[in-house]
Amino acid sequence: MTSKLSPVDKAGVLAEALPYIKRFHGKTIVVKYGGNAMTDEHLKQCFARDVVLLKLVGMNPVVVHGGGPQIENLLARVGKKGEFVQGMRVTDAETMEVVEMVLGGQVNKEIVNLINQHGGKAVGLTGKDGNFIRARKLLMENKDNPGDLIDIGQVGDIVSIDPSLIALLDTGAFIPVIAPIGVGSEGETYNINADVVAGKIAEVLKAEKLVLLTNTPGVLDQGGNLLTGITPKQVDDMVADGTLSGGMLPKISSALDAARSGVRSVHIIDGRVEHALLLEILTDEGVGTLIKSK
Repeated sequence: MTSKLSPVDKAGVLAEALPYIKRFHGKTIVVKYGGNAMTDEHLKQCFARDVVLLKLVGMNPVVVHGGGPQIENLLARVGKKGEFVQGMRVTDAETMEVVEMVLGGQVNKEIVNLINQHGGKAVGLTGKDGNFIRARKLLMENKDNPGDLIDIGQVGDIVSIDPSLIALLDTGAFIPVIAPIGVGSEGETYNINADVVAGKIAEVLKAEKLVLLTNTPGVLDQGGNLLTGITPKQVDDMVADGTLSGGMLPKISSALDAARSGVRSVHIIDGRVEHALLLEILTDEGVGTLIKSK
């Protein structure tokens, strides 16, 4: 893409990035990696390069990944069909084995390998490592029947996150790559929504930014128009009137919690765009929706 630019244009791009590099130097950027950016080969390479560049210019990227399509593929191969309730995956014991195999093994190692191929020093983790994501069984409230709780199996609610392991990796120039699997008080394994894990990690690390990659341009109004800058109050109104629903609900919920808990800005961006991460963090344009903390 940049090969079409003249040397002067390339210099202009770098100059535009400079104030952002200066402003965010030493800051933590938590990135939820998902959607097409995880399955399209070219977008995967773009994402890995983006993460390495952020680290090299002095920021501390922390990657939290999902793996829905990969989980669905393996479930289909073993003859199981994925089931969702209010945007959350129903996880029985057999499904949990598949989820842990895919997230903690296949997907996590692939992302680590990609980042390392592009010059980074990535380290893969699940919440079981150092017991850093403590969880308990999540019982969901039935939105159609308030007060009624739904049991969706080995799906976890975060109890606590110990930031010391991530902080240690950051200071050693490593890039943490985290699979959203938690551990219970009795050693039980829990599947946790990746957006929720990313939001909570951003809160605990007092991150400068939480960036959620999606398969949409960002948050859209009822007319399908992109909303570029919104407040938590506006988001609440859109959830109440049904503008936001389905799989967007966990994203919005974790984004709001993070914005209200000290993360300076939350970005819901279009992961289908090449180098979406760099565009959102290092340029004037951006490629999604910014949720301001106030």
